[in-house]
Amino acid sequence: MPKNVGGIDRILRIVVGALLIVWTLFLGGPAWAWIGIVPLATGLLNFCPAYSLIGLSTNK
Repeated sequence: MPKNVGGIDRILRIVVGALLIVWTLFLGGPAWAWIGIVPLATGLLNFCPAYSLIGLSTNK
């Protein structure tokens, strides 16, 4: 699994994913906010399957 997420992209994914999950868990956010698991996971793993499909990489 090659790394294709890097830099600011990675940081934004982690922050947005964590904020969505916190919103749902502690602030009574809507159920759709659990989608935050996806950007959080892709940020932590440095791999985005969608990027692989279209041949994109933000990792230097």
